Amino acid sequence: MFRALRNGWRLLRMAHTFARHDALFPLETLGIAPALVAWARLFTWRRQTRRPGERLAAALQELGPSFIKLGQALSTRADLLSEEAAADLAQLQDHLPPFSGAEARRTIESELGRPVETLFARFDDVPVAAASIAQVHFAVTADGREVAVKVLRPGIEAAFARDLDLFYWMAELVERTQPRFRRLKPVESVKAFADVVRVEMDLRMEAAASEELGENFLDDPGYRAPEIDWDRTAQRVMTLERVDGTPIGDREAIIAAGHDPDAVMKKSAEAFFYQVFRDGFFHADMHGGNAFVDREGCIVPVDFGIMGRVDADTRVYLAELLVAFLRRDYRAVAEVQFRAGYVPSHQSLEMFAQACRSIGEPIFGKPSHEISIARLLAQLLRVTEQFEMAVQPQLLLLQKTMLMAEGMGTRLNPGVNIWELARPLIEDWMVTHFGPRATAARAAEDLARSLRRLPRLIDNLHILAENERRRVEQPEPAAAPPVRGWRIVAVEIVALAALAAAVAAWLR
Repeated sequence: MFRALRNGWRLLRMAHTFARHDALFPLETLGIAPALVAWARLFTWRRQTRRPGERLAAALQELGPSFIKLGQALSTRADLLSEEAAADLAQLQDHLPPFSGAEARRTIESELGRPVETLFARFDDVPVAAASIAQVHFAVTADGREVAVKVLRPGIEAAFARDLDLFYWMAELVERTQPRFRRLKPVESVKAFADVVRVEMDLRMEAAASEELGENFLDDPGYRAPEIDWDRTAQRVMTLERVDGTPIGDREAIIAAGHDPDAVMKKSAEAFFYQVFRDGFFHADMHGGNAFVDREGCIVPVDFGIMGRVDADTRVYLAELLVAFLRRDYRAVAEVQFRAGYVPSHQSLEMFAQACRSIGEPIFGKPSHEISIARLLAQLLRVTEQFEMAVQPQLLLLQKTMLMAEGMGTRLNPGVNIWELARPLIEDWMVTHFGPRATAARAAEDLARSLRRLPRLIDNLHILAENERRRVEQPEPAAAPPVRGWRIVAVEIVALAALAAAVAAWLR
C-alpha cells in the first residue's frame, strides 16, 4: 500500500510535468491512470508547436537523470512510439550541470583511500564533461601520464533506485490492466534498462568492458580501446588514458587533421561488424562524441557504460536477415523470422513475406546512400502486433546502435552507405560459418559427440536384452518398468550408423 501511495504521488507529479510540456501522449497510449491524465490535462495551458518527441524529450530532461536515461532507452522503441518520436528521443542530450571539484575530490579519496595529491601530480577541478550519472576530469599522474578521471555523481545510486521502483511499478500496472501491451514485455524491458543502469553505476564494470573490447581488437591497427589505470579505479572512480584525437563525428576536423573520412568510415563499419558478428560484444553508445580518430588514424572509442551482447543464435539470425534484405529476398527474410521463432508458426509465411516487402521496398527504392538498415529493423519491429511477434529486447539496443552508426557514417560521407561497406564481411562470415565446409565440420562434431555415446548405448542395449531374457524365463512382474525400452536404444544405434554414413558421404 505504501509503495502504491508513494509511486502514485510521483506519477501525479510526473504527469503534471508532462502536461506543462504538452507531452502526455505516452501515458494516454499506455492507458495508465486515465483519471490522473485527465486531471493533468488541466495544466496544459497552451499547445506547443514542437513535435511530440521534442516535447517529450524536454519533459524527461526536466525530470532528471533517470528519466533522461529512460528517454534514451525509449528511443529504441519505435514499436511503442512513432518513428519520429523515437528519433527525437535519440537526440536527448545527457548533459547536466556539473557538481563541484571539491565533491569529486572527496569521492576519489574515499574510493581510493589516498589524497588526490598523492594520486595525481595535477587534477583539474573543472570537469570537461558532466552527464546524468558521472562527470569527467582531466589529470596527470606522478609519472607524467595524461589521464581522464570519471567520477559518479553524489547520491546517484539512491536516486536511480527510487526511480527504477517507479518504472517497475508502472510496468506492472500496464501488464495487469492492459493485456494488449503484454507482448511488449514492459516489466522485462524495465529490467533490461535496470541492468544497463546497474553496470553504469559500477565504474569497475565499465573499465572491464573497455579492457575486453580492447583485447578483442589487439591485432587490429585501425581500432583500439584506451588503457585503463586499474590502480586508480574503483566502484565510483575510473581512470583511463586521455585520448588525444579528433571526434569521429566532425568531418571537417578529420580532414583538417589529415585523415581520409572514407577510410575512417570503412574502419568504423568493419569495427562494428567485428564487434557484433565476430565477438558478440559491442559498444552500444557510439554517437559522434564517443569515439575519436587519433594522430595515426586509429579509431579510439570512449564511454563504455552501455555495452551490448549478442549470442551466437542471434548473430546467425542477424546475418541471414541483413543479407536477405540487402538481396531483397523477402521470402528469405520471412523464413528467417519463422525459423528463429520470432513469428508464431500458425501465422502465414506468405503474408509475413508480403509485410516484409512493404517495409523493404520503400527503403531499398532509394539511392544506396539513403538506405537505413536501422530504420528497416525498426519498421520490422513495428509489425509485431499484426503477426503476434513477441518483442526481442536483445535486438532493441542493437537497433539503436545501428542508428547511431548510420548517423556517424552519414556525417563522414553522406554519399556512401555504411552497410554496403560491411556487406562483404557479412557474406564472408556467412560462408565461413554456414557454407558447405562449415556445415560438414559441424556434422563431424555432432558425429564425434554421438560416437562417444555409442559404448554406453551398447551397454544399455545389452542390459535391456538380458532383462528381457529374464522376464521371458521368469514372467512375474518386474518391480519397476525400465525407463527406456531396448527398441529405443536400438533405434539410436541405427540412427548413429546412418549419421556416420551420411557424414562420410558428404566429406568424400
